[in-house]
Amino acid sequence: MWGQNTFYEPVNFAVFEMQRAIFTTIFAILASLLISSPGPGGSVQTRLPVFRLTVIFNNLPFKTRLTTSWGFSCLIEGTEQTILFDTGGEGKILLSNMSFMNIDPKSIETVFLSHIHADHTGGVEDFLRQNPNVTVWLPESFPMSFQRAITEYGARIRTVGNFTRLFGSVYSSGEMGGWIKEQALILKTSNGLVIITGCAHPGVVNVVREATDRFKDNVYLLMGGFHLGGMASEQIQQIIRALKMLGVKKVAPSHCTGDRAMGMFRDAWGEDFLEGGAGTIIEVLR
Repeated sequence: MWGQNTFYEPVNFAVFEMQRAIFTTIFAILASLLISSPGPGGSVQTRLPVFRLTVIFNNLPFKTRLTTSWGFSCLIEGTEQTILFDTGGEGKILLSNMSFMNIDPKSIETVFLSHIHADHTGGVEDFLRQNPNVTVWLPESFPMSFQRAITEYGARIRTVGNFTRLFGSVYSSGEMGGWIKEQALILKTSNGLVIITGCAHPGVVNVVREATDRFKDNVYLLMGGFHLGGMASEQIQQIIRALKMLGVKKVAPSHCTGDRAMGMFRDAWGEDFLEGGAGTIIEVLR
């Protein structure tokens, strides 16, 4: 309270209101930029000014004590819905790694399955036991028995044939390939496209070319499995040249890419080569 001997000057209310409006605006901007949680997976992450890509399941390690096993899974935050890209090869490992990284399965709203192979779909049932309230996007070629099993948990199915916009700036390449059908996930960002592949069975160059032709934009980041294990150096070099010509700025290969190809990609991209093993977190401006 004001005391009897308190001295104060008259308040200029016009200036006061202007200052209050300025501070309110600044506070709102800072709040929207600084919203965060103790780790990946919190629902507030969807309001970040970045797309956050967290590799949960991989046969290649990074810098964490996560369990590694053959397969791939990646969490995508910052989109309108939090996405789990593939579910790795084993549900117990997937959920254990999620727990270690403070990722709540119930914070996930969308599951995106790249292709039918068990090292990418093996964890889906254990995940759905934890959180059946999701929409599962999968290639339309998935067996009906697989689709029925998902709906029996209470999840919703969306099948993909052709190029599809899921929501916001999130797209599916559409079902690609011949013998093995596969879809890739594409994010449209202010820096260019981000493409995530499960194994790139249709050919990683074909996936990138399809995306760049579709969007008329370069690729800022290409990550995931490139399916180059066992390929000769000359073939890998041709793929590297093709990706460079297509404007791929950064790469984060892992899973089925193969040791030889990993080394060659590391040499070719230098500082723009990003680690992609289990525990990797990559942020890209929206």
